[in-house]
Amino acid sequence: MADVNAMEKKLAEYKCDTNDAICLKLVRFAEDVDDEGTTFHPEYSHQLYGDDEVAFGYKGLQIQLYYSAGNLNTLFKVKYSSKVTEKFDCVEPDDVEGKIREIIPQGFCCNTDDFISLLEKEGNFKPFGSLIHTYSIHNEDAGEDITYQIHKADLSCPGFQEYHERLQTFLMWFIETASYIDVDDDRWDFFLVFEKYNKDGETLYATVGYMTVYNYYVYPDKTRPRVSQMLVLPPFQGEGHGAQLLETVHRFYCNSPKVQDITAEDPPENYVKLRDFVLVKLCQELPPFATDKLSSGFSEDMAREAQEKLKINKKHARRVYEILRLRATDMSDEEKARAFRLEVKKRLFGPYKKNQREMAKMRKCLRPEELLSQVNQLDTQLQHEELERSYQEVLAEYRRTIERLARL
Repeated sequence: MADVNAMEKKLAEYKCDTNDAICLKLVRFAEDVDDEGTTFHPEYSHQLYGDDEVAFGYKGLQIQLYYSAGNLNTLFKVKYSSKVTEKFDCVEPDDVEGKIREIIPQGFCCNTDDFISLLEKEGNFKPFGSLIHTYSIHNEDAGEDITYQIHKADLSCPGFQEYHERLQTFLMWFIETASYIDVDDDRWDFFLVFEKYNKDGETLYATVGYMTVYNYYVYPDKTRPRVSQMLVLPPFQGEGHGAQLLETVHRFYCNSPKVQDITAEDPPENYVKLRDFVLVKLCQELPPFATDKLSSGFSEDMAREAQEKLKINKKHARRVYEILRLRATDMSDEEKARAFRLEVKKRLFGPYKKNQREMAKMRKCLRPEELLSQVNQLDTQLQHEELERSYQEVLAEYRRTIERLARL
């Protein structure tokens, strides 16, 4: 028994957290390759290495995935100090290298010198597609304004499909339920963010992030662009690029009379927060959303104007209205605060009203014991508590958006 425990303890030493083991870089200069300060790590690796995000069989495991900053040429190497099969019989290590090879396209480098030689060709890389927006952000470390560009591309751009195959590998590490898209479908639009930077007096471009949008058909002659994926790469997060990208995409589609509205596919919480900020910023200039009209409640004029001018659907326009109304409301005034609270709760109560209608139907067709079970699930007190909890969560979200708007 002691021998078994000793063996288990020894084997445990060969388990590695794959989020720590995977080392990612965006390389601009040859010295970046050995600079640990430029390394970042995944948020997720479960899609390759299981829910526990652990690789077995190695000590000191390091999975290097380095990309040239612009064209995303890739260096892939696996390093470790020892391997389980070197000391133990009948125990197989995980195929960590094979898992990575499943998601990265062919043509990557396995040799650092070969990778560095590709860096010298980065000057030949130019952003794909057409330039649709340029903006600047002040960089405190550099002590200067950095220029960024947003381009719209599609699969007809020479070399873009190969570039996109490399770019989308980042999704696996930073979007929990990520999957690759079918790029053979010509309804996809791609929006890419690049940073302009100088290297030895030459202007080069670094990949910052991107968004994919699928154009669904809406009868009889409209389309509904739906945001599918959006990612700002970790070295650039927290700088405002997501807001610039989403606002640019909205403005791009607003110019098309064929667009019905713009939506998103299963948006995560962070995306919803970003969308709140962008849509409020866009809508606050529309006449129906003027401060003096907010206290009268959400109106059809608001819904219509948001849809026609900005391609924002009614559900999102209502949320924008509530944020703007909160900003314009003196919440220390009990009467005004109560009016706002009732306005929001009236919307939030919608699902509960639906439950009540369902209960009325159940009374006609369920046996008493079945009805009692359903009544317990829909207890009125619990509904009120849940409604209040939902209201407080919404209030906190809205206040964060208002605080961000105040920093503009």
